[in-house]
Amino acid sequence: MTHPPDKATLLGVVRARLRAKHYSPRTEEAYVGWIRRFVRFHERRHPRTMGEAEVVAFLSSLAVDRGVAASTQNQALSALVFLYAEVLAVELDWLRGLVRAKRPGRLPVVLTQNEVRRLLAQLEGVVWLMASLMYGAGLRLLECAELRMKDVDLAQREVRVRDGKGLKDRVTVIPVRLVEPLGARLAATRRLHEAAVAAGGGWVALPDALGRKYPNAGREIGWQWLFPATRTYLDRETGQRRRHHLHESVLQKAVRLAVQRAGLTKNASGHTFRHSFATYLLEAGYDIRTIQELLGHSDVSTTMIYTHVLNKGGRGVRSPFDALA
Repeated sequence: MTHPPDKATLLGVVRARLRAKHYSPRTEEAYVGWIRRFVRFHERRHPRTMGEAEVVAFLSSLAVDRGVAASTQNQALSALVFLYAEVLAVELDWLRGLVRAKRPGRLPVVLTQNEVRRLLAQLEGVVWLMASLMYGAGLRLLECAELRMKDVDLAQREVRVRDGKGLKDRVTVIPVRLVEPLGARLAATRRLHEAAVAAGGGWVALPDALGRKYPNAGREIGWQWLFPATRTYLDRETGQRRRHHLHESVLQKAVRLAVQRAGLTKNASGHTFRHSFATYLLEAGYDIRTIQELLGHSDVSTTMIYTHVLNKGGRGVRSPFDALA
């Protein structure tokens, strides 16, 4: 649930600015958390009274004293860049003297098709459908959880991802074998929504300012979550009885348990389905640019990581020596 921004406070101004620039609620909470920790690290001094030295000291402490991952330090850095550049309008020479956390050169965990079968066999119901869609369409965990009814086109066998990572939209494929289960899911969600409307609810949160522009859109069937939560909540800002999407932790826990039951030794998670999707397409001979578009990567170099995890030695290249025979 989002917090109403209190513009009388610094964090309130930060929240308002983040929303004005259409950052996701998840990013908003993360940035506000890092700014709060930054202020506490320097004994509650106002950021306007601090500068590059204090920023470098805080970020370096994360790497040296706490040993955080590079991605964690980078998120803290992004939060402070936003604070100074977008809220305080102060330019700093950020990276001079900063001790950067080291990013390990790890390859993604990938499952074979047999391992995917064994894993999916341990799931059922909605979590089976979500995991199957993540593997069959290359979706990220949150992208799958945040699908709306209008995002699924069974006739064209396409699913549209809206505001994915980097706020990018894209279209990816719906597997033929999931058309019937998804049709049943759409029908079940429609029945749930109709019952909620009859009971005086049936609202969902809308992206950006759509709720103000179209006051009744939050009750339309197209905007309902494809995978809704079982419980509703009362939104304090609008007084609407709303339903959130199924929390991603539900699928995460189910996958962890399924990995154990399937007897897999790999450290698999929900995101492993997406890695396995990309690797399978490479093995099947699909063009790297096509895979890049389906995954929604901004840079093809990100997609190229999957060429290193193909189940072939030497990057799949046949040595000329082998041709001598």
